[in-house]
Amino acid sequence: MPLYRDFSDDNATILVWKYDETEDLDINKLLEPENAEKVKDYHPKKLFEVLMVRQMLKGLKPHSKILYKDREPFLSPKDAEISITHSFPFAAIAISKNKIGIDIEKFNPKILRVIDKFTYENERDFIPFDKEVAFYTIIWSVKESMYKIHHSNYWSLKKNYEVKPFELKHLHHIKCRVYDNQFSDEFKARVEFFDDYCFTIVEE
Repeated sequence: MPLYRDFSDDNATILVWKYDETEDLDINKLLEPENAEKVKDYHPKKLFEVLMVRQMLKGLKPHSKILYKDREPFLSPKDAEISITHSFPFAAIAISKNKIGIDIEKFNPKILRVIDKFTYENERDFIPFDKEVAFYTIIWSVKESMYKIHHSNYWSLKKNYEVKPFELKHLHHIKCRVYDNQFSDEFKARVEFFDDYCFTIVEE
């Protein structure tokens, strides 16, 4: 298996795989029968992403399956927490004893068109004009990772998720939180860069 990056730590195994055309991804061997209907109309690239995640899982926990509840993945048997993410040609998996959220995003100027959908104006004061794409991609990715930890209980990335000001030279301890009027759950996000992509890890 062409493992691309290993970001594992004391609590979690976190692996990133970059697609290789020479790799044999046999859907009949890798895909859970329970998910056959779910992927039947997937674009080939998206199907490759799904199978890449299963191939990584097979190497880590050969007797486990990835199933879904309300579109959220979980391990069966449920003996660990899981998070998955993909953006072709990359796919990633995290398996942890605690809840974990991972996300991969490509740096793309198009993100500037949608910043109003996931940030307020007062969240943007610290962002330098010439680095907007990098900062907003990181903010989006951190919020997506927190969203996965809370399993969609808080649906608005704008209203219920906050990323505190940070600097690009300090990306391993970004303060962030999920909150509402009566609740605030604090986290620290870890961000890595590779191949024009941003990879974010948020652990409980």
